Amino acid sequence: MNVNFVLDDFIKTHVTKRRESLFAADLRHHDATLRERLGGRNVLVIGGAGTIGSSYVKTIVRYPIRSLCVVDLNENGLTELVRDLRSSAGVRVPDPFITYPVGLGGRVFEKIFRRLGPFDVVANFAAHKHVRSEKDVFSIEAMIENNVFRARRLLDLLAARPPEHFFCVSTDKAANPVNIMGASKKLMEEVIMAYADRVPVTTARFANVAFSNGSLPIGFLDRLNQRQPWSCPTGIKRYFISPQESGEICLMASVLGASGEIFFPKLDEQRDMLEFSEIALALLRALGLEPDVCQTEDGARQKAAALSDRPTRYPIYFFESDTSGEKPTEEFVTSGEAADLDRFASLGVIRNAKRRALAEVDVIVNRLRACFEAENVDKAEVVEILKSYLPTFAHIEKGRNLDQRM
Repeated sequence: MNVNFVLDDFIKTHVTKRRESLFAADLRHHDATLRERLGGRNVLVIGGAGTIGSSYVKTIVRYPIRSLCVVDLNENGLTELVRDLRSSAGVRVPDPFITYPVGLGGRVFEKIFRRLGPFDVVANFAAHKHVRSEKDVFSIEAMIENNVFRARRLLDLLAARPPEHFFCVSTDKAANPVNIMGASKKLMEEVIMAYADRVPVTTARFANVAFSNGSLPIGFLDRLNQRQPWSCPTGIKRYFISPQESGEICLMASVLGASGEIFFPKLDEQRDMLEFSEIALALLRALGLEPDVCQTEDGARQKAAALSDRPTRYPIYFFESDTSGEKPTEEFVTSGEAADLDRFASLGVIRNAKRRALAEVDVIVNRLRACFEAENVDKAEVVEILKSYLPTFAHIEKGRNLDQRM
């Protein structure tokens, strides 16, 4: 195998196919504004240990912020974030810089918010992001609790002490959602938009982050390290940005956007969409391996168990996607949304996102709460409640979930 493999180089060469960040020109053009708006500011990052949250942290420390507080339930992730920042050449870590392994919405979080605040910039990345999180009513309740209910409680805290900028990450899957994760993020968008007159809120929909935590591509490397076979769907195309680019788009959206705006990357369907199977095959070859295509999961497992110490071929099982909530392609803007494509070189901005009254948003929030409190509620009931409120939600139900796949 290729011992000189460098993941960042692979992403630039085979996934994004960009040697320079997509957002480099916009960052240069708006550098003075970013430095002015971030200089001397106190920053709170929620969910800052994940791929996108940590990339946001690594981006914002390029600017002269005064202090940085990062919270995340992932204690090990926070530890790695600190080690990464403190070990990187040329990185200015602000003082104070402090991390806390706590979750959004709890009593300890609220004490931290009130004691260490007020914060000038607040960015929230605490979210369930996987389609697999809709496997049953328990996982769905946990996802909506995190993506919607806790976001609402955070906004109530912020309304009492409004920051200069509040950002809450969304997803391209919120545009015409076909899965409950996407619907929950679309509902999150509507919750934060209901506060747009009281708190300066922005969000961003963007593509898959290449080799992010828990993603299929990073799973290829994890399986390789454990000498386990790869499993990959065919015909599923996605847009991809790099981890660095994910932090940069969120930073620009959080600081340069006007309240109520939704940012998205300007990507081209023909040029920038890529199948997961293309990534898998390119990755094998970059690692010095040839694909050993298997016809069944069991056959792939048997071949992996028989691998030599220095294999030249690696077992991979391709299959047609048959799980709920999988969208064949992705989009960022829906019918009725007006996109400003002129303000930035690499970013589009939705300026007319629908704003409902908070009382209207509370109707659906309360219906969902009541649903989860009832005995014997099932997934179909939650889907119907979401459909009644989100007319573009067209759930794809196939009776199988990703936890039933290798």
